[in-house]
Amino acid sequence: MDLPIPEPARRALYRTMLRIRAFENAAEAASQGGVSAYGQEAAGVAKVRGPLHLSTGQEAVPAGVCAHLLPADYLTSTHRGHGHTLAKGADLVRMMCELFGKASGFNGGKGGSMHIADFSVGMLGANGVVAAGLPIAVGAAHAQKLQKKDAITVCFFGDGAINRGPFLESLNWARVYRLPVLFVCEDNRWSATTASGPMTAGEGASARAEAMDIAATRVDGNDVFAVHAAAGRLVAEVRAGGGPRLLHALTYRVKGHVSVDLAAYRDPAELAAALETDPVARARGRLIADGMDAALLDAIEDEAEAEVAAALAAADAAPWPEPGAAFTDVQTTGAGQWT
Repeated sequence: MDLPIPEPARRALYRTMLRIRAFENAAEAASQGGVSAYGQEAAGVAKVRGPLHLSTGQEAVPAGVCAHLLPADYLTSTHRGHGHTLAKGADLVRMMCELFGKASGFNGGKGGSMHIADFSVGMLGANGVVAAGLPIAVGAAHAQKLQKKDAITVCFFGDGAINRGPFLESLNWARVYRLPVLFVCEDNRWSATTASGPMTAGEGASARAEAMDIAATRVDGNDVFAVHAAAGRLVAEVRAGGGPRLLHALTYRVKGHVSVDLAAYRDPAELAAALETDPVARARGRLIADGMDAALLDAIEDEAEAEVAAALAAADAAPWPEPGAAFTDVQTTGAGQWT
């Protein structure tokens, strides 16, 4: 039986979702004109350059899952990883600086949106390659087991990843070696510009996990309290040495594939229906129905908006990397020489 969530924890879940939503909205606005795609031309006014993949509408999944993680736990993410990074405890200002390409970003401005990492909180990195975070997570979990660490790894991936080889290979390895890893499929119904359903055989991520003898749980990924409860059970089982588990969270990708994608390929009625189950609005409604003061929730929202506004200002004022930084963090095989 799921235990009731204490009020401070419920407020914390709501605050995490609002911080993610505010960050994504601000990043989206700052990215307009930052890439030539979908019939739009790049413009010099954009603060965020290159592809920007938003997780707007999916906030309940990282909030509900990461609430159970400890600083020593590892996390791997996807190209749509801002929410995971924030929920794991990464600094919001440094992440905005990274999106702006500034020297004070997590990766010195070199990684941008798709390659954010913050090892100080166990965030091993977002990844621009679909399904590439899965084997990294399994490797991290195997290291934790070999080193007898009291920690687990959580691996976020999308529904499009389950049709790629690394999904099968990673789940197989994790099950064979009973690794301390929780796989979290954010099933947002879309793989880039293609609906996932028609090109996915069977019942999806949870069914495939169960076929490999990995216990799986399906959950409404737009209900943060349901995600929190399901993730809490699975994380506890993984920590207790039960081996890998999979959480199949059904959610929806509100925005297009990247921030400049208007998603004209999508039926407007589908989007309208999805917006009726917006996770932030649902959480607010539930909290008010349970007796929480609306003014308190407004204050939490205002705080999140102010924090993101301050991060935008800090990122805008932050210094650019020195030219010499282009020659650091570069892998060499020993055959070349810089001149």
